[in-house]
Amino acid sequence: MAKTLPKVDVVTVGVGWTGGILAAELAKDGMKVVGLERGKERSTEDYLHGHDELRYALRYELMQDTSKETITFRNNRKQRALPMRQLGSFLLGENLGGAGVHWNGQTYRFFPYDFEIKSMTEKKYGKGKIKDGYFVQDWGITYDELEPYYDQFEKACGISGEENPMAGKRSNPYPTPPMKSTRSLDKFSEATKELGYKPYRIPSANLSEPYKNQYGMQINACQYCAFCERFGCEYGAKSDPVISVIPAAKESGNYEIRYHSNVTEVIYDGSKVTGVKYVDVQSGEEFIQPAEVVALTSYVMNNVKFLLMSDIGQKYDPKTGQGVVGRSYCYQILPGATGFYEEEQFNTFMGAGALGTSINDFYGDNFDHSDLDFIHGGVISITQTGKRPIANNPTPPDTPRWGKEFKSNSIKYYTRTLTIGSQGASLPYKENFLDLDPTYKDAYGLPLLRMTYNFTDQDKKLQKYITKKTAEISEKMGASKTVPNPELTDYSIVPYQTTHNTGGAIMGADPNSSVVNSYLQHWNAENLFVVGASAFAHNGGVNPTDTVGALAYRAAEGIKKYRKNGGSLV
Repeated sequence: MAKTLPKVDVVTVGVGWTGGILAAELAKDGMKVVGLERGKERSTEDYLHGHDELRYALRYELMQDTSKETITFRNNRKQRALPMRQLGSFLLGENLGGAGVHWNGQTYRFFPYDFEIKSMTEKKYGKGKIKDGYFVQDWGITYDELEPYYDQFEKACGISGEENPMAGKRSNPYPTPPMKSTRSLDKFSEATKELGYKPYRIPSANLSEPYKNQYGMQINACQYCAFCERFGCEYGAKSDPVISVIPAAKESGNYEIRYHSNVTEVIYDGSKVTGVKYVDVQSGEEFIQPAEVVALTSYVMNNVKFLLMSDIGQKYDPKTGQGVVGRSYCYQILPGATGFYEEEQFNTFMGAGALGTSINDFYGDNFDHSDLDFIHGGVISITQTGKRPIANNPTPPDTPRWGKEFKSNSIKYYTRTLTIGSQGASLPYKENFLDLDPTYKDAYGLPLLRMTYNFTDQDKKLQKYITKKTAEISEKMGASKTVPNPELTDYSIVPYQTTHNTGGAIMGADPNSSVVNSYLQHWNAENLFVVGASAFAHNGGVNPTDTVGALAYRAAEGIKKYRKNGGSLV
């Protein structure tokens, strides 16, 4: 029998970026907030001896335990989905701070085109440009409406950056200057300028100088140690929820985090939610936490799973195309090219997660698509994140995979390769979706989330186009040999690609085609807010975290309005 606890104003499910932002904003306004975190507490002290590539980068010390909670996967509905037994294509975070602890810190904004993609595309190219089967739609919010919230998130992080000449307008400059440059970044800038493009430094949550944010939290200057992605920062120099926002919530006196608390149900009476049920994973005790407002602030997969298990909203049915919960799951593609240099060497063993330079000349509709059989595009970048020795053995493609020549080339090219990469936008397709697996269950007897996903014709055409552009840049930079990335075939969940999963509980202006409104308030339960990249109507061609943070600040404002006036916010 579950024990019912005293009611609070707000309960958040998950304490990462979104849960931390909501807590910081709502607790300072006097609301009593409880954060339920199924993992353990963490701090920068946990990473004092953390430069262990095997432990963190390859054995995933900071990631989700797939023996207790995972997903099942298939490429299409004809296949039987099987459990993901170990992390591969994407790395799900766990414990305080979630995936916000082990990110690289690349903090781009989406473009105005992203938020009005359907309207802008059809206005310029006509309705036939968007192919049948793709659920391309506007987000129910414009860039200009979201811009103040971007500004809030970037100030909370102290983002280091410079003006992007092709991006949407900013209300303020970045809080801190861009990071240092390197010879490889300079070569990219020179080459892209010669090609007529407009390079700029990647907006970085690895800070160029010490900074104190709006909450009074101190964030330190980056040491360029090259241990960002898959690692926590022991210097406190990479903005993450644990140092940027969660301490502010704690200082309010109105915030409590309960660790080892695994939520199993959002309690729904048909019109509102009344709280959540969770298990203390250490004692096995079950509790009900009543709340005036419930905010799902977990990762994409769990946000969607909670809605499906609790039967809140109409589930997507791929046979009919009806329903919204689980629809519009998106990922990203990774066009690119690697240049091998015979005469030059680069200190690529050093770096930082967001040390890099980008161009947006092939992002969104910044280039003409009239004669192209796809829409959108992606950022093109060079990054110097630090090549750690176990996982990085770059060799030309004709090198044997073992033996004397492999060893020789591994050593030779370790500092003689530069990769020009891209993140291609991902559009929602009718056959890519999330639902509950009918067979497999988690450690608590609940159905696993099932992912049905494959690359689309849109993905394959965009990959081919952008890869060609990256190869041209590599050649312009003077590479002795350039090797383009291969064309796309079927998506595989095994090799790592990117932890940029989106959709499943998307936002919009119409409850018939979205799960939440522009404040991330659920259409079917006015006191439920579903906050995170699960709200993305499609995935843009850059890292999603800045947009996740911006939406969290907007959701916090929405919760404040709801607590004051009640009802639907739009």
